[in-house]
Amino acid sequence: MNILVIGGGGREAALVYKIAQSNKVKKLFCAPGNAGIAEHATLVPIAADQIDALFLFAKNNHIDLTVVGPELPLSLGIVDRFREAELRIFGPSAAAAQIETSKAFSKRFMQKYKIPTPEAEVMPLHEAYERIRTVTMPIVLKMDGLAEGKGVCIAQNVHEAEAALAAFKGRGGTQILLERFLTGVEATFFVLADHDKGIPFFTAQDYKRLLDGDLGPNTGGMGSISPSPTITSALEKEIMATIVEPTLKGLVAEGAPYQGILYVGLMLTAEGPFVLEFNARLGDPEAQSVLRRLQTDWIDIVDAVLEHRLDQLQLAWSNETAVAVVLASAGYPGPYKKGEVILGLDRINDPVVTPFHSGTKKEGDQILTNGGRVLCLTALGKDQQEARERAYRAVDRVSFHGMQYRKDIGK
Repeated sequence: MNILVIGGGGREAALVYKIAQSNKVKKLFCAPGNAGIAEHATLVPIAADQIDALFLFAKNNHIDLTVVGPELPLSLGIVDRFREAELRIFGPSAAAAQIETSKAFSKRFMQKYKIPTPEAEVMPLHEAYERIRTVTMPIVLKMDGLAEGKGVCIAQNVHEAEAALAAFKGRGGTQILLERFLTGVEATFFVLADHDKGIPFFTAQDYKRLLDGDLGPNTGGMGSISPSPTITSALEKEIMATIVEPTLKGLVAEGAPYQGILYVGLMLTAEGPFVLEFNARLGDPEAQSVLRRLQTDWIDIVDAVLEHRLDQLQLAWSNETAVAVVLASAGYPGPYKKGEVILGLDRINDPVVTPFHSGTKKEGDQILTNGGRVLCLTALGKDQQEARERAYRAVDRVSFHGMQYRKDIGK
């Protein structure tokens, strides 16, 4: 089977790592990929948003299955384009992906189908400058549309809210949400979905803030652990009944049936679980910790979804815990410099530690930084403490100028 993975970050590195283990793979490609992905797949110099070029590559190279990693090509309708030509592709349609790509659509959808979510107002960005002076702080501000994990701010006062609005405007935002702030524990719940049917896939916890103690600005994610220590079997059943099932049935009713992996970002409160956000794909860096534990062949999972056989799928997982620590460039999530030499990757000699590349490139014999989030070092252990110790031992072996990371992942 010839397989194409679209994307070039840590999530796609984890997907390629897992897919490469399948004996069903004949040729494995990744567009555009990165330096680490190149160890397992042939890199294709096509950006993830170049839908026409990706389509032609898949046709001309007899690709049997395309797996979409990031949200941008989903929002641009790559799944619709491939399906129209009867090319097999794993991911939701552009209409279904709106549940991530438009926070306004998602919020109105949840309100319509009575899915528990914090109360929110949707308004043009210019009107929000006046509205923030009348609401109770803290308040959550969200930019409508894709923002690479940087479209959310928890403002403690008007000054912070104004700064967030200015940042959203700088990213091209025109519409925002003002959302009630909830107190609780965040968790991520992933579902394999096929129209109105869904089964739990896995749980994880990610660390979105830049600094230890969940301080500092929001990022795309600074680390993750899997499984989530807070989601019990009873809570899983509640989430499926009160959130997942009405969501999938609601999307069918809206004429946008969902097929693929659905990411449910939750806040677990004393009142029960609330949906903070949906994503239309695997999370990053949750994918790195979760796919490291997955024992089932990824191709078997995809086939079960695409062939409407979810009820026959048996998932196998390692009993170990995974802890993933992100190493980021100086300045991230703001402006950062590229081209710093990465040292020490060859000194990671623990077989349970996998260095998933995110923003890297190779020049000659050197691996250089090429993004905000550079690497995600992922370790397995018999429990969270052992996995955490192994991950941070590996972190101590790696270095590049300005490297920053959190020291409390899994603590």
